Amino acid sequence: MFNTLCYLLLLLLHFSLSQGLTFPQDIAALKAFKASIKPTSIPSWSCLASWDFAAADPCALPRRTHFTCGIICSIDSTRVTQITLDPAGYSGQLTPLLSQLTQLTILDLSDNSFFGSIPSSISSLRSLQTLILKSNSFSGSIPDSVTTLKSLESLDISHNSLSGPLPKTLNSLSGLRRLDLSYNQLTGFLPKLPYNLLELALKGNSLSGYISKSSFDGLTQLEVVELSENSFTGTLGAWFFLLPALQQADLANNSLTRVEISKPSGGNSDLVAIDLGFNHIEGNAPTDFANYPQLSSLTLRYNRLRGAIPLEYSKKKSLQRLFLDGNFLIGRPPSEFFGGNTWVSGSLGNNCLVGCPGSSQLCSPSQKPYEVCKQAYGRKPMA
Repeated sequence: MFNTLCYLLLLLLHFSLSQGLTFPQDIAALKAFKASIKPTSIPSWSCLASWDFAAADPCALPRRTHFTCGIICSIDSTRVTQITLDPAGYSGQLTPLLSQLTQLTILDLSDNSFFGSIPSSISSLRSLQTLILKSNSFSGSIPDSVTTLKSLESLDISHNSLSGPLPKTLNSLSGLRRLDLSYNQLTGFLPKLPYNLLELALKGNSLSGYISKSSFDGLTQLEVVELSENSFTGTLGAWFFLLPALQQADLANNSLTRVEISKPSGGNSDLVAIDLGFNHIEGNAPTDFANYPQLSSLTLRYNRLRGAIPLEYSKKKSLQRLFLDGNFLIGRPPSEFFGGNTWVSGSLGNNCLVGCPGSSQLCSPSQKPYEVCKQAYGRKPMA
């Protein structure tokens, strides 16, 4: 009797898994999602073309002819847990009914042509860990409700047309590890950032104001910062380079006017690459960059730096790329840059240097005309 019961249960389980028992609310959400996409943007070979609700249950196994890709279901075939669409050029707006997929952990609609606003009802996706909407045409502001997604670990809405400020409650995303909102039309200041971030990318927007220490308080795990192509101004404080896990920082193409830098505590730092090119930074080239033991790439090109190239740069064996071109640096460049065993690539060109060997690639392009340098210093530049 017991063996017969077990056999019947196994048969029932097999039948359930093969037939699928997708929750009605999940099916309704999937139907609404597909219905919101223009039929003419669904190629016959695409994932969405295989979503035939009349022919099969979305979670039914095996998926040989219908629902062949685009969704993943829970192990008991009852709930949709992932939507990952192919980049087929789908065009349409996100339906608010997506909020019914309450077990969804991944939503990836990248590299398509979705448009319109991101519905605020997305906050109902309490299990969501990964939200990738990059390379579409979403517009409007980032809904504040996104910041209530406590399980979210990765958020990428880069390469869209989002506008307005960053949500003030962005730091509420306590589980967020990766944030990429690059190449939108976002404005305003940097709010306080989520303290568990590993990677921050906000390049290619219109963000402005100072880069404040308060925005980065508690970010002890932050490794990568990409804030280039914005409108940040003022002084970048020494605290920034002392972020304990920082490895790469790109702040090029802003309007920074000054950089403060101090030696890393105990001589320890993971900083490998820094790009501060194309700003309005004045003063001397910061000598203390040479005290960062792993720094291999330093870019300060096209700023307003004056004075001599720090000799410490030429003695730093870890430094492999150095771009100081487009400033008003004077004097003779350190001879160590031009020895037979030189290890540095980059450029010292378009400055006011003397004795920069024309045969060296480092000295390309040529230096500024003498009259330009004389005018910049108000006198004859020091040799």
